[in-house]
Amino acid sequence: MKTVLITGTSSGIGLATAITAAQAGYSVVATLRDPSRAQDLLSAADAAGVTLDVRRMDVTDAGSVADCVTAVAEHYGRLDAVVNNAGISNFDPTMEMSTMDNLRANLEVNFFGVIEVSRLAMPLLRAAGGRLVTIGSVHGVVGQPFNEAYCAAKFAVEGFMESLAPVARAHGVAVSVVVPGFVPGTRFGHFPDINRKTIQAISGDYAPTFAAYFDWVVSQGWEGAGQKTQEVADVVVHTLTADDPPFRVATSDWVEDYLAEKLTDRDGRRVQTLAATWIGSSPEVAG
Repeated sequence: MKTVLITGTSSGIGLATAITAAQAGYSVVATLRDPSRAQDLLSAADAAGVTLDVRRMDVTDAGSVADCVTAVAEHYGRLDAVVNNAGISNFDPTMEMSTMDNLRANLEVNFFGVIEVSRLAMPLLRAAGGRLVTIGSVHGVVGQPFNEAYCAAKFAVEGFMESLAPVARAHGVAVSVVVPGFVPGTRFGHFPDINRKTIQAISGDYAPTFAAYFDWVVSQGWEGAGQKTQEVADVVVHTLTADDPPFRVATSDWVEDYLAEKLTDRDGRRVQTLAATWIGSSPEVAG
């Protein structure tokens, strides 16, 4: 039986992926930073009639990652796949409204944590001819106003994995980035009103621009983009099991169309023009 290690399984996409992978026949090592938050995961596993191996892993703690990967290797004798899912949302603009500490904390989880897990798991994945799958984001391809830190981390993940992919493939490991869009019902899938009030209060000269952007987000910006966590989990597990998975895997037709705005935009004008409509502005910049 193949073994997959999944990070960030306490809720959302990680939880759904752990259950779906177990149903597909994998031995699932479901990791999370705080094991006391595993109740929803365990309840879902019980309801689905599957068994999970729940272990602690803090992706920002190299010792924690090493201990978990070593324990998995000792227990199972192999590791066939890793799903990098652990991450934190960040709606905390860096221009005058955030701190460098917040930016570094975001990168520690959303970028360096992904790299740490991938780096330590790679020898086992090479031995198994395995899969390395990372949950990216449309915000890792198309930059989003007032979401600079999160976008920076996801862009970094895309670049790292795209660079790693041909080297890993030459050594028997398929690397893929699964790109979801808006997933309501998770901590990533909502914009709490307190965030709007807080950011509005400290945004200074950017206040009108932020107000226009937020209005676009909640009124029409994500119309048709919403997906259920199970839909994303199904795509992740299909990527794990496909004979020859692509590098970038969109989770819906909406995501495909959204990414096309960037991937066919040679000089950046199309995305800048599009983003200007999100904030009630013009793409023209005074010289």
